[in-house]
Amino acid sequence: MPAPVIRAAEVDDASRLVEIYNPYVLETSISFEEAPVSADEMAGRIRKVRQAGLPWLVAEQEDIIAGYAYATRWRERHAYRFAVECTVYTAAECQGQGVGRALYGVLLPALKAAGYHAVVAVIALPNPASVALHERFGMRKVAHFPQVGFKFGQWHDVGNWQVVF
Repeated sequence: MPAPVIRAAEVDDASRLVEIYNPYVLETSISFEEAPVSADEMAGRIRKVRQAGLPWLVAEQEDIIAGYAYATRWRERHAYRFAVECTVYTAAECQGQGVGRALYGVLLPALKAAGYHAVVAVIALPNPASVALHERFGMRKVAHFPQVGFKFGQWHDVGNWQVVF
C-alpha cells in the first residue's frame, strides 16, 4: 500500500472522522467518551482546534481518510502556552499500516516548528500499540494515574507520555 497523503483536515471531513472515532468510543476504553459523537460535534471540534491555531491533520490512502491526528492546548493557564496534547486515531482496517507514524511524522515537526516546547500524549492503559507509536517518536512515560477512568463497568488507568523539543 502506498504511503498515506497527509493534509489539513477540513470541516467536511467530519463524517468520515466520526466513522473512525465512534468505534473507539463504543467498543473500547481507548477513548473515555461514552456516547457516539455526531458529525456536527466533530466539525465543531475541528473548528475549535483550527481557531486556536493548532494543526488537525488527516491521512488519506487511495482517497479515503485512514486516520487523523491533532493537537490541543495542554492547559489553559498562560504559562502552559508552549505545551500541547497530541491525539491520533486510525481506522480499524488501517491499523498497523503506518498511518499513525505518517501522521505523527508531520504533526510533531509542525508543532516544533511552531515553537511548542512540550507535547503530551494521554494514553488509556493498557494500550501497547499506542505506547509503541508514541515511544517511536521519542516520547517517554512521565506519569501514571491508576483507576481514573470508569467505563464498561471497570476502572482504567491512564499514562502520560511526553516529548520535549
